[in-house]
Amino acid sequence: MANITAAEVNKLRQMTGAGMMDCKNALVECEGDYEKAIDFLRKKGQKVANKRADRDTSEGLVIGLTSNDAKFGVITMLNCETDFVAKNQEFIDLANQIAQLSLQLKPKNIEELKNIKQNDRTISELISDYMGKTGEKIELGDYQYVEAPKVFVYNHNGNKLTSMLGFSKAEGKNIDQFGKDIAMQIAAMNPVAIDKDSVEPSIIEREIEIGKEQARAEGKPEEMIEKIAIGKLNKFFKESTLLNQEFIKDNKKNIEQYLSECDKELKVTEFKRVSVKN
Repeated sequence: MANITAAEVNKLRQMTGAGMMDCKNALVECEGDYEKAIDFLRKKGQKVANKRADRDTSEGLVIGLTSNDAKFGVITMLNCETDFVAKNQEFIDLANQIAQLSLQLKPKNIEELKNIKQNDRTISELISDYMGKTGEKIELGDYQYVEAPKVFVYNHNGNKLTSMLGFSKAEGKNIDQFGKDIAMQIAAMNPVAIDKDSVEPSIIEREIEIGKEQARAEGKPEEMIEKIAIGKLNKFFKESTLLNQEFIKDNKKNIEQYLSECDKELKVTEFKRVSVKN
C-alpha cells in the first residue's frame, strides 16, 4: 500500500475539489498516481450518477447574468436532490462558476455549455466530481441566452426563478425601469409567447380542443361549440401572451400599452423564464 501524505491528499483535493477522504482513498487505490486518482474520482462520480439516475432533482439554483454592455444575457440552472445541498456554499460557487463561464464563452446550447473547460476539466466533469462528493444526483438542468440591443435579467429572491428579455432598442425614456418591470411581469405571470402571432400552433390547437370539450361538458349546443372555443382561445391570448397581459403594477393597461410609454417603436425581441421545479 502506498504511503500517502497529507500534502499529497491536499494537492489532489485542490485539483479536483473532492473530499479529503475521497482523495486519500483514490490515491491509495492508485498508488499515488495523480492522473489515475483523478480518473478514479471521476469514475466514482459517474457511478453515483448512474445509480441515482432515476432520482428527482427538484432543488437547485437558477442564475441570470448580463454582459457589461447589456447586449447578451444568460440563465443557467444547476439542479440537485435536496435543499440541504442547494444551500451548500460549494454548490452555490459551482452554480455561479457555470453561469460566469456561459456568459464569458456564449455557448449556443446546453451541450456546448457542458463541454466548456475550466482548468482542463469540462463542466460535466466538474459536476460529476461534486456529485461523487455529495452522493446526490446533480445535473445542469437548463441553459438559455438572449442577444439583443438591450437585455434585462430578473433574479427572484432565493435564485429559484429567473426571467430575461431582449429589447429592440438600447435607448428610451426610463428604459431600465421598463425592462425591470417587464422582466418581473414575465417571472410573475409566466406568458407562453410575446403575442398571439408567436404562439406555437400546437398550443393553439390544444386550447381550441380544450375549449370545445369544456363547452360540450357545459351542455352548449353543438352549433355554438366552435364559436365558444374561439372565444376561450381569445381569452387565453389575453391572459397568456406577454403583450396582451394586464400589467401587474397597473391592471388598467396591458404590457403593450405600458411598453409604448417608453417608446412606441420599442419591441420585446424574445424572452426566457427558468424556474426550479419544486
